[in-house]
Amino acid sequence: MPELPEVEIIRRSLVDKLKNRQIINTKIDLPRLIKWPNLTGFQSMVIGRSIVDMTRQGKYLLIALDNGNLIVFHLRMTGRLRYLDSGTSGDPYTRIVFQLDNGAMLVYADTRTLGTVYALLPGEAWRISGLSTMGPEPLSAEFTIVYLTSLLEKSRGKIKSFLLNQKYIGGLGNIYADECLALAKIYPERTGASLTGAEITALYGAINQVITDGIRDGGTTFRDYRDGNGEKGHHQDHLLVYGRTGKPCHNCNALIQKIEVGGRGTHFCPQCQK
Repeated sequence: MPELPEVEIIRRSLVDKLKNRQIINTKIDLPRLIKWPNLTGFQSMVIGRSIVDMTRQGKYLLIALDNGNLIVFHLRMTGRLRYLDSGTSGDPYTRIVFQLDNGAMLVYADTRTLGTVYALLPGEAWRISGLSTMGPEPLSAEFTIVYLTSLLEKSRGKIKSFLLNQKYIGGLGNIYADECLALAKIYPERTGASLTGAEITALYGAINQVITDGIRDGGTTFRDYRDGNGEKGHHQDHLLVYGRTGKPCHNCNALIQKIEVGGRGTHFCPQCQK
């Protein structure tokens, strides 16, 4: 699933191309991806409107229109957004096409069709529970060491599951949760309340660092992820533990192990993360 770095890279690769472009029509091949409103209502809210901006909140992409409406995308496992100039060959898994006034298209493709798309009126973010209840993001002014400490001191759950809870921290997913625990040298089944002040400080720094590095490297591509120009990321070449089961730790040469925590595959170094 694209996480904060991947979604941010998509936003950066698209925003300048989409600003001030008018949506003149839509082609929706899989209407069930439109979660709000119905198909006719969705088209009436977006066709004929100009794009003012493209922003991101956690793993959500938001296109702001000139009438205040929003188009909201959650890419889930295999969703992709791409800008295609006129005459460019499309994605074989294209599900929704936004035709633009310059002849180009904004294409939403999705191999497994698990993504979701919404059109919202101003003030309707509450319709998407994951958007309206999202906690502060890494690198934001709201995500402070004081904030993180206050939550972890009361947390009896496993730290890996804590990191994946979007109500606590927006944008972290399985890849970057494993990576920040590895960087901070914290075993993923520790409880939040068991972490010392020094460990929380290390974890806070690691969360911000792995997100920064993921963005710097253009995101992580194993299979489906591409940016808005169709380019792969290369952060997969720099991962510490995720996807490296049975390979030597970069720090101590112990073999990376994989367990299940909260139903999610979890990678860690048994020597560095005791």
